[in-house]
Amino acid sequence: MFIVAAAWSFAASWRLLCIGMLALAMLLPLVIAESEAAARGTGGQPNHAVFTSSFLVRFRRGVDNDFAHKLADKYGFENLGPLVGADGHEYHFKHKTLPHARSRRSLMHTRVLKSHPSVLTAVQQAGFRRIKRGLRPAIPAIHGLHYAATLGEPNTVDVEPTDPYFPLQWYLKNTGQNGGKVRLDLNVQAAWAQGITGKNVTTAIMDDGVDYMHPDLKFNYNAEASYDFSSNDAFPYPRYTDDWFNSHGTRCAGEVAAARDNGICGVGVAYDSKIAGIRMLDQPYMTDLIEANSMGHEPHKIHIYSASWGPTDDGKTVDGPRNATMRAIVQGVNEGRNGLGNIYVWASGDGGEEDDCNCDGYAASMWTISINSAINDGQNAHYDESCSSTLASTFSNGAKDPNTGVATTDLYGKCTTTHSGTSAAAPEAAGVFALALEANPQLTWRDIQHLTVLTSKRNSLFDAKNRFYWTMNGVGLEFNHLFGFGVLDAGAMVTLAKQWHSVPARYHCEAGEINKPQPIIMGRSLFWEIKTDACKGTDTEVNYLEHVQAVITANSSRRGDLELFLTSPMGTKSMILSRRANDDDHRDGFTKWPFMTTHSWGEYPQGTWKLEARFNSAQTRLGHLMEWSLVLHGTKEAPYRTLKPSSPHSKLAIVKKAHEDKKMK
Repeated sequence: MFIVAAAWSFAASWRLLCIGMLALAMLLPLVIAESEAAARGTGGQPNHAVFTSSFLVRFRRGVDNDFAHKLADKYGFENLGPLVGADGHEYHFKHKTLPHARSRRSLMHTRVLKSHPSVLTAVQQAGFRRIKRGLRPAIPAIHGLHYAATLGEPNTVDVEPTDPYFPLQWYLKNTGQNGGKVRLDLNVQAAWAQGITGKNVTTAIMDDGVDYMHPDLKFNYNAEASYDFSSNDAFPYPRYTDDWFNSHGTRCAGEVAAARDNGICGVGVAYDSKIAGIRMLDQPYMTDLIEANSMGHEPHKIHIYSASWGPTDDGKTVDGPRNATMRAIVQGVNEGRNGLGNIYVWASGDGGEEDDCNCDGYAASMWTISINSAINDGQNAHYDESCSSTLASTFSNGAKDPNTGVATTDLYGKCTTTHSGTSAAAPEAAGVFALALEANPQLTWRDIQHLTVLTSKRNSLFDAKNRFYWTMNGVGLEFNHLFGFGVLDAGAMVTLAKQWHSVPARYHCEAGEINKPQPIIMGRSLFWEIKTDACKGTDTEVNYLEHVQAVITANSSRRGDLELFLTSPMGTKSMILSRRANDDDHRDGFTKWPFMTTHSWGEYPQGTWKLEARFNSAQTRLGHLMEWSLVLHGTKEAPYRTLKPSSPHSKLAIVKKAHEDKKMK
């Protein structure tokens, strides 16, 4: 993603498959609603301030790539290929002479394309900003290669890695370095000791490129699964800048799959796994088509997609994936990995306490796993955003001491100790998930989410400002508004993955809606209630919750002062929107925005759901709650009925007992 100061200087570069297309068809209206809400950007109308040289071309019938190529060439375009999931009906064309960004539509070029009898329509693509997450020091802290004195045979998994930066990788093994909390780490050595190191798993780093010639990465690089969507070739190498701006993807890649015991830099969480480079951030403006093709690239060769970017973390932006991108993600989770579903890992955001990651349609999506960060002593980093959609946390930098940063690979064969932000947290999670997938290759995308909930640990995580406390939901699962269900535990996840049985089929229940606008009165809360049987007796009955969405339309004289809370029938209260001090919007509000919470995971959805809207401001504010629809996602059958807990005190045992007690009543 890009911070565009000088446009030219940074430019250029739900079910299992057996439920299949029926599930996709049922979910399509919701997907369209999400993408339409996201397309409005920071306001209530589509943001078309910038138009790119890219065009979405829809054909009246499915055509092959050769036909599309000839048509594109005829009218001065370049055919960049078909869109994911469009069955040859939609193609990405790019005009050869139009500037990459302009303030007005090019009606002439649109009309030329539409004049062809085979073309149903052509739409010039709007451009928008996508920003890399992670704090970037004014002077990059870059180090040369560090080789061990001797390089013998690789160590066995029960011996510590010999890589020179491993002692600095406190997030892999925290011995109290630089004031850290002993054993506050990802517990990866417990997974490695089981012989699990990420073999046969590929993680795609969707970013500004990957230095695939780096000696710590080159043997774990999957060229077949890689692509450059910025330059449209098969070589996603980062574009050179004199400030090393495009080091982001390479740093993320090293966290996942840096080689072990080769005397170079550190070691990856899943050091025997593969990484693919998908270069797609390095251009002045992002488009829906580039994002969609990136999310859907080689879905059967790629297991995990890791994204450390999103809409601008300025505390006033409300934005997310557009239509084609949403379609690619949904197709990925339904059909990718030969029907098991791709795993999309997302950095929750670096906007700090003045932002809310539920206003980021990527991190807040039920199709992605949103990961926040903690620092080496257990407190949240100052840049961490909070929201009810965060599933779990890993680690990143937040202290003044540069040695508490994330040590990883850097551009041109070098190493760094200063990778930071939730940018660094997401790849760590991708590495842990790669370990789980080696332990059990049959895990679905939903299995990974359930494993995350059941094996993440509270450990020593805490909110440094005492705003958010650890809370128990209705079935005994502990969560925190900052950290989700806790910090990932690789050893525990691998152990449980080995004995895991896939969870039952997933359904979504449209539980009810209210469409009677009411004013939000300053100084008091507005409460709306929906009583539901969770579609009992229908084909979409939900008895055990996973994700819950509150799709809301609201306006306010100052959007940033609006707060929203959702309370489940079992009494779990989720803050689905917090105050955002920088959001001065007074015109657009939220239009069918899908706020999401994971905090009711495992609960029973039948009963009364309560939505609370209120203003948090010393000044007088005016606003209206216009509509609210409640969508419940989960299973009809108890998800863990076939699993045997290893301990009566484990999360699995606690939730399973709660489900069994409920069934006996």
